[in-house]
Amino acid sequence: MIESGGRGRRQAGVVELFPMSFLTGLHQKSDRWLASKFFRLLDISLCLLVLALFLGASTLPPGDRTESVRAFTRNIEFDYVGWTLNALWVKLNQLALGSENYLTSNARHQTVLEYLTLVTQIQQGEDRLSEIYGDPNVTDKQATAQPLRKHLDDLRAQRDRLAPVAEAILQSQVSDVVSSLGLTLGGQPVPPVLYHSTSPPWALIVSPRNVIRQDQDISLLPDTTVDKQAALEEQVDSALKVSSLVVGIGGIGVYPTMVDETNDLDWLSEVVSHEWTHNFLELRPLGVSYLSSPQLRIINETTASIAGKEIGRAVLERYYPELVPPPPPPAAPPSVQPLKPLAPPEFDFNHEMHETRVNVDKLLAEGKVDEAEQYMEARRVEFWNHGYHFLRKLNQAYFAFYGAYADQPGGAAGEDPVGAAVRRLRAQSPSLSEFLNRISWMSSFEQLQKAVEGK
Repeated sequence: MIESGGRGRRQAGVVELFPMSFLTGLHQKSDRWLASKFFRLLDISLCLLVLALFLGASTLPPGDRTESVRAFTRNIEFDYVGWTLNALWVKLNQLALGSENYLTSNARHQTVLEYLTLVTQIQQGEDRLSEIYGDPNVTDKQATAQPLRKHLDDLRAQRDRLAPVAEAILQSQVSDVVSSLGLTLGGQPVPPVLYHSTSPPWALIVSPRNVIRQDQDISLLPDTTVDKQAALEEQVDSALKVSSLVVGIGGIGVYPTMVDETNDLDWLSEVVSHEWTHNFLELRPLGVSYLSSPQLRIINETTASIAGKEIGRAVLERYYPELVPPPPPPAAPPSVQPLKPLAPPEFDFNHEMHETRVNVDKLLAEGKVDEAEQYMEARRVEFWNHGYHFLRKLNQAYFAFYGAYADQPGGAAGEDPVGAAVRRLRAQSPSLSEFLNRISWMSSFEQLQKAVEGK
């Protein structure tokens, strides 16, 4: 009854805003269905706008230090308001059409796969375009690239037409899985699963030099080139005596959530689920407290990572079983393994990064900041020599950002006990829904510790 009353009040306000001839025309045509759908879309529009404003509020970290950093970033900061309004417009247009509701299960399956194929073709074409402009044997680069440019324009147009339908289908599939796991209110996920694929912003992460702690996270325009990133880091580090790093991100828990465009459905379903989990938490104490302390940020990110993997995997198993990654082959029993000379151990990224973080924490705790930074650079070179060329920098800001995603042991989190406590609570919980419904009402690391210890 409360919902019905609220809906009626909003409709009354709309009658005053629109000319009476508009509503009279609707009645003269006896088009009650159209009027009903109009008001239904208006209700949804208002609800989505409120959710977008509420759920997006937690992405703005306050503080004087943040303003000091922003002195270097104001001209290249990402416009969340503009992006959110555009994403809401895309979602409302698709909701008005509802074309995905008229597709069979097989057609929905094929639509998503067709969209992923278009993304693959676009990525391959862009790679080929880069090759043309880098090939010294191509003299007239513009003429050579022209047919490919036209083909890419056609592919992008097809992708743009198909993307809203594919997104609506995947949203529905994630919603169905979330509902089957019991994560609903009144039979529906709250908030509704909404995401939009885009080129996400870069994130400028700032940490003190003497301790690993994320103090600032400022979003930069997606077209911020690597040379500009490096120059920005140098300016911020020099002026503020901090450690900074511009990192790439896969998604952001605004509303609708922002997800990087990809052709990997395994990764896509996981990230959509991860970011929806952030939206779920933001309506509860844990999410509201995201910025209150480094420990609560780690709890939030580790919780979302655990849930994202479980929900994303369930989406693949239910709707795209042919794309489920195969399990690793079982190891042969020791009795049948052939004897052979011991080979040098493989370079394990997760293990080596864990060891690096532990040693850095020890050096910083002893006040040896310069030694810690020299050690990190030496380790970065070692990672580079083993093929990990994406590590442009390895510093305090790197560990402050990546150390919060502690859904698996080891890695950049080092010996931090927070992620381990979240994993223990999940292991103690009989279901994902019980785990989320329990941890989401916590607002301190102490509460989590007591829950893990059974107190």
